[in-house]
Amino acid sequence: MEQSARPSVIVNGVQRALVDAAPPVTALDWLRGLGLTGAKEGCAEGECGACAVLLARPGIDTPTEWTAINACLLPAATLAGQEVVTAEGLGSPESLHPVQRELAVRGGSQCGYCTPGFVCSMAAEYYRPGRTTPADRAPGDECGPNGFDLHAMSGNLCRCTGYRPILDAAYALGLPDAGDPLAARSGRPAPGAAPCRGPGWIRPTDLAEALAVLAEQPGAIAVAGSTDLGVEANLGGARPALLVAIDQLPELRALHVGDDHVEIGAALALTEIERRLGGAVPLLDRLWPQFASRLIRNGATIGGNLGTGSPIGDLAPALLALGADVVLVSGAGERVVPMSEFYTGYRTSVRREDELIGSVRIPLPLARTVAFHKIAKRKVDDISSVAIGFALDLVDGVVVRAGIGLGGVAATPVHARATEEALVGQPWSQETARRAAAVLEQEGAPLDDHRASAAYRRAMLGQALLRLHHETSEVVA
Repeated sequence: MEQSARPSVIVNGVQRALVDAAPPVTALDWLRGLGLTGAKEGCAEGECGACAVLLARPGIDTPTEWTAINACLLPAATLAGQEVVTAEGLGSPESLHPVQRELAVRGGSQCGYCTPGFVCSMAAEYYRPGRTTPADRAPGDECGPNGFDLHAMSGNLCRCTGYRPILDAAYALGLPDAGDPLAARSGRPAPGAAPCRGPGWIRPTDLAEALAVLAEQPGAIAVAGSTDLGVEANLGGARPALLVAIDQLPELRALHVGDDHVEIGAALALTEIERRLGGAVPLLDRLWPQFASRLIRNGATIGGNLGTGSPIGDLAPALLALGADVVLVSGAGERVVPMSEFYTGYRTSVRREDELIGSVRIPLPLARTVAFHKIAKRKVDDISSVAIGFALDLVDGVVVRAGIGLGGVAATPVHARATEEALVGQPWSQETARRAAAVLEQEGAPLDDHRASAAYRRAMLGQALLRLHHETSEVVA
């Protein structure tokens, strides 16, 4: 790698040198050190949104899109070469931004602690390409008469104001004026992430260099969205020897829908995947609204979610049901591992230290009957007690193919093979569902913990299959 100029970030239109930004300094702490104290730390794990800021990222519908992220999770060093806007950069007391003005006149702030985070999340939606008055939105869609998607604020919490005036402010927003500088900025390309390095971190030139660094330096950790590593650093004191930023490597950001499979790059954020797939994988569309919050999905990547190896991660059950493969890459080449063979134990997998998850492949054609059931204490933005992905094909009322993946019932995500065998070749009847549900209840080895008892988890497995039958029986009939 050639030594780049002094690493810097554009913050509110001003070039700022990344001094004193070595890990574990977060983007939030670094920005606050600049005097930009609007964004705050509330939970330090990406649940409250008080730390939200805007990041200029390559767009899908425009060259640049303003994306809200959790600054408390992202290492400041990974902002090198990027462009950030905080609540202070949106407006001033003399000239409020439209989002700030609507929150003010509609009483959307009391103590104000959470307000700058709300402002940034709302601003990202304000500038979202294609946000227009929805003429034929589906029943249950949570968007306002101005097209404002309520889920844009799903990762922001307020303890004192109450959400009614905040929603009133969101739904009162018009479209950006023709002279709006941030709207105009969307028409120009997002900044490229130039290769650079600093104390404890490196942004490699390409995938080959990233793989070489991982092979040569034991303890180096690849980082993209940092939604898991950030929590480990903030709350668990994790201190990797070296961070290797892979979020902008083009080799890890491709998405391709072919004749026999869908391939999704490991460094794509979940929001990007959702939008770029455009409904091409219906089971994932069932999953996205239940996966954390929009703020988290804006950062979290498919490779990171699988790489952490959590037995309660939501993506693994869905990908197991879809029969997906994991593509591992190293300096020696690539190898393809079925999802059902990827995990070897609690947070361990077949991936070697010198390997990265390069992509995930979902075979085609897809099953036509799909569902994702997540059992948690909260409806959204919560950790699963149990998660189940279903993918079934029915022909003339008979199950001809079944894929079922489970989370939260063992030390690893579980491929429910016995239940699949109990279903295939059988009529999709209530009796078949009951027999298979009894089998499903015995899959895995659930434990008692603070989220749920083992008995509850087993009961939920069986109920999930009965629920699936109930929801689909009328369609089959």
